[in-house]
Amino acid sequence: MHWVKALGLVVGATALLGLGIILGHFAIPKAADSRDLDLEILQAVLGQLDASRIRENLRELSKEPHLASSPRDEALVQLLLGRWADSVSGLDLAKAYEYEVLLSFPSSTQPNRVEVVGSQGDILHSFRPGEKNLTGEQAGPDVIQPYAAYAPPGTPKGLLVYANRGTEEDFRELQAQGINLQGTIALTRYGGAGRGAKAVNAAKHGVVGVLVYTDPADINDGQSLPSETFPNSWGLPPSGVERGSYYEYFGDPLTPYLPAHPSSFRLGSNNVSGFPPIPSQPIGFEDAKDLLCNLTGPSAPASWQGALGCDYKLGPGFQPDGNFQTDSQVQVSVYNRLELRNSSNVLGIIRGAVEPDRYVIYGNHRDSWVHGAVDPSSGTAVLLEISRVLGTLLKKGTWRPRRTVIFASWGAEEFGLIGSTEFTEEFLNKLQERTVAYINVDIAVFANATLRAQGTPPVQSVIFSATKEINAPGHSGLSIYNNWIQYSNRTSPVYGLIPSLGSLGAGSDYAAFIHFLGISSMDLAYTYDRSKTSARIYPTYHTAFDTFDYVEKFLDPGFSSHQAVAQTAGSVLLRLSDSIFLPLNVTDYSETLRSFLKAAQQDLGGLLEQHSISLAPLVTAVEKFETAAADLGQRILTLQKGSPDTLQVRMVNDQLMLLERAFLNPRAFPEERYYSHVLWAPRTGPVATFPGLANACFKAQGTDSSSEAWAEVKRQLSIVVMALEGAADTLRPVADL
Repeated sequence: MHWVKALGLVVGATALLGLGIILGHFAIPKAADSRDLDLEILQAVLGQLDASRIRENLRELSKEPHLASSPRDEALVQLLLGRWADSVSGLDLAKAYEYEVLLSFPSSTQPNRVEVVGSQGDILHSFRPGEKNLTGEQAGPDVIQPYAAYAPPGTPKGLLVYANRGTEEDFRELQAQGINLQGTIALTRYGGAGRGAKAVNAAKHGVVGVLVYTDPADINDGQSLPSETFPNSWGLPPSGVERGSYYEYFGDPLTPYLPAHPSSFRLGSNNVSGFPPIPSQPIGFEDAKDLLCNLTGPSAPASWQGALGCDYKLGPGFQPDGNFQTDSQVQVSVYNRLELRNSSNVLGIIRGAVEPDRYVIYGNHRDSWVHGAVDPSSGTAVLLEISRVLGTLLKKGTWRPRRTVIFASWGAEEFGLIGSTEFTEEFLNKLQERTVAYINVDIAVFANATLRAQGTPPVQSVIFSATKEINAPGHSGLSIYNNWIQYSNRTSPVYGLIPSLGSLGAGSDYAAFIHFLGISSMDLAYTYDRSKTSARIYPTYHTAFDTFDYVEKFLDPGFSSHQAVAQTAGSVLLRLSDSIFLPLNVTDYSETLRSFLKAAQQDLGGLLEQHSISLAPLVTAVEKFETAAADLGQRILTLQKGSPDTLQVRMVNDQLMLLERAFLNPRAFPEERYYSHVLWAPRTGPVATFPGLANACFKAQGTDSSSEAWAEVKRQLSIVVMALEGAADTLRPVADL
């Protein structure tokens, strides 16, 4: 049995040696992986982003209409898969994810119509069903006629009234003027309220149908003649019609909070919410002029007047000396249909070398209403060029990011941010646990004057860092940052004069990432000089005139602004993917919170005191956050001066990454689908403060202190205090409870 004892001694010694190695492994501090942002690689990437290649990308992407789920849309799926699987410039993985979603289309056999009809039902005038074919690109079989997606079918008929922008206040004003809205058709103009909200507001007041047009005062600086508009300028031509989704929410209408797979639970048709309650149809301003300039009734308020060359009246009905009979009515015939269609997201992935489980996501949607050269193909043209340059470096073996980079082409965005929302629903847990930030470049170039950036406060610093190192197009020696600050700036109590970073609403695919998942997000674009135009957006938005030639001739000749956006987005992407410490400055949130608190104190404090509600807990919560954020900033500086081990870096980066999640409360706004971020939810109250508190106070005004409305004010105050305290806890040293 001696051999048994000998074997036992050998096994015991081996075990002790192994234990010693393990203990030594964890006891000896280890430096973090030294691969940090390589400035030479960064400069090489910026230098290789080619304006001419972006131009050719855009030509290819926009040469045919590519409505969501159309054959051309599916062809672009294959184009993206091919680019990202290329042997010379491809990525590690390219994959399409398909969803079965509910979309809305006009009938191919019965075009939607708008007509003026006489008392006997005879048609006195029919309005243009589509846009004029000004460049040979507006009349092809794949050009979808102008329509309001998800508006219900129907043929309402009634006297016409003019309802300005279709807000709730606008309809109240009509009623205050003594106008009976019951059974009328409302003519509204874009802006002021969302597309679908116009129909919702109208239906509340008995209106049976809605027309929507773009007033040249809002898009063309008053210019409306054919000689003044496209193709002679960038202005919207008289027949131009803005298409769009009139769906109130985002994501697939049948599968809220669930990915739209065939196996997922789907709502019954009677339980779907968010669609317009009455038929709606967009029209061009030349048709709107025929209606509006023949209306009778009192003159509209001065703020309701536009640039159609006549005195806007309110109606109802037409004037006796106009083009129509006084008892003529407007009939809106809508033949829209709902269809289940397959729509795909395309993902291209570069795996991270050090932290493959941390994702930097860069996305844009692929689908358009017609050719979509600006929206969204300008953004996709930039995305493809960035992925080409990075893919080439990857294939050569000269670069691999520290963290995983995911390029995304979302499907069916125009119908309600569907592809990106389905993606966040399908991969909710993985994305919340692992995503560092989301970069959105939808419309890359509105015009060529200056950068426009929107985002949550932590991304401000990385955008500023990137733009300070890139030359502004057309300005020798001037950086994008210094050019930007000339067009849009603010005074910061911390930094002094800086460019203005806009906040994120729900206008593009960042919506689900920030509002639903709490992921730090941004949106980047080049835009126009707002001192030279009052256009609410580029004039051919969502029309058949948004073509390649429009971009090349009027928006960005030479494509230098596209290149500038590519360089900015590429630099931000590399800084987020390759920096050892994430370049997210959480102390910038302190300034936002302090401004929200100041507004609450100044504009709501007196009202709250009248109802025995104190803002003291909110003051304390903001102070706790400021202290925790400043302390974390100092801790990072200390670590950067030393040799932090991998675990120290990881812990701090997780705090930076997870801060945005701390502001989520899925029960804060039960009436707002997908909105969980207590700082960036929709704000209906007039005070620029914490949205839940602002909205609740607005609704509670004029009610008794014991009312449910004031109970909701107290609840919202508690929600935001809890969120701020939770965010402060997220930033404190992880060992501190």
